[in-house]
Amino acid sequence: MNISNIFKRFNFKEEFARFRKRSSAIGLAMVRYFPNTLKDYTEGAEVSIAQNDVSVQIDEHIGTILKRLPPSPKHVEGGLYVGIAGVAYMFYHLSKNEKLAEKKASYRERALEYLNVALKNPTMDKTSFLLGDAGTYALASVIKHSVEDKSYNDMLTNYRQFYNTLLNPNFLKCGGDEFFVGRSGYLAGALWIASEMKTLVLSSEEMHNICKVIVDSGREYAKKHRSPCPLMYHYYGTEYLGAAHGISFILQMLLSVPGFLESDAAAAKDIKGTIDYLLSIQSKDGNWPTCMEELEQKEHKLVHWCHGAPGVVYLMAKAYLVYENQQYLNACIRAGENVWAKGLLMKGPGICHGVAGNGYVFLLLYRLTNDVKFLHRAKAFAEFMNSDQFLSDARVPDNPETLYEGTAGTVCFLADLLTPEKASFPFQDVFAAYNL
Repeated sequence: MNISNIFKRFNFKEEFARFRKRSSAIGLAMVRYFPNTLKDYTEGAEVSIAQNDVSVQIDEHIGTILKRLPPSPKHVEGGLYVGIAGVAYMFYHLSKNEKLAEKKASYRERALEYLNVALKNPTMDKTSFLLGDAGTYALASVIKHSVEDKSYNDMLTNYRQFYNTLLNPNFLKCGGDEFFVGRSGYLAGALWIASEMKTLVLSSEEMHNICKVIVDSGREYAKKHRSPCPLMYHYYGTEYLGAAHGISFILQMLLSVPGFLESDAAAAKDIKGTIDYLLSIQSKDGNWPTCMEELEQKEHKLVHWCHGAPGVVYLMAKAYLVYENQQYLNACIRAGENVWAKGLLMKGPGICHGVAGNGYVFLLLYRLTNDVKFLHRAKAFAEFMNSDQFLSDARVPDNPETLYEGTAGTVCFLADLLTPEKASFPFQDVFAAYNL
């Protein structure tokens, strides 16, 4: 092969930089996070967010995303999680931000550009919210409605088509109740549509029906496996506790569907009993085990949204808002301390298992408590992602420009830092009002 052709195919400078980062990470393989030497909040100090600096970071990330993850059919698989549908969500999220209003039209245009390619190229996962077509249809409903494209009704119909399938108790043998591919993800999408569009894709009765299937599934599994709490779930045989595949997200959705707790007293009792069990197993440092199999371990090492305190905290926050019991807020604050100590993850900038996802914990706590200490901490995590230490030593994610693993999620976090009073982790807003 001609040497000039080789240089046309590869950017050696860029590839060598990536190699260096991966190589340096090998020596730090057993270290999951950067030691937190950031200056903590000083009582009484004002916290200000430099909008221009944040906007510059957002623009830089967008430029890289457009270059490296263009709206191409080859980037559709992975849905909202690591596909181009997630980039469409990022642009839609930006288009709603009042601090970025001057670019609203261009953000909407980009959102549609990425969305339309995703719609024309269905994924392998039809009913999956986070990984497949269901999530794309939910996003399409909202985006098309926002630009007054009447085809949003067709997208709502497409989302509804999966309802009966999910009522089948055994529709997924690997575990059909979790967020990525299961019923709680489908509920999250329906609730998000209701919040964004002020319209229903599922009736209150239909949502309650899905909740009942989820509760029955959890009871059956808990009884069969002699679980220490009324409800328990599995995903590929593992009893996960975190937000990604675990019980905390499932319970959050059951709390979030309006009227369900009031409609079924027995279910409400089992849901609260399970939440209280999870509360009881929070470790002294504020974290939770990844799964029930790790319950007896002395230390729970994962401090990620997907596994650990940064994801379970949303359940505890929702429980505090529903039950108004201080013990749930205390759990959130303990979780926040764990994230401050161990949340500067070497795995990268993403929201699933990265610094931005952990930064979202502080935006949640800021909204819960109105304590500016947490806004300071969110700002500190955002600034750390732009530090020389992070840029040189953090690992490159498998999908570095995507919503959950990469910088598209980072952009959402940075944008929310500009409007912290409205900030919410994607599809997991504990403050949302649905008015079903």
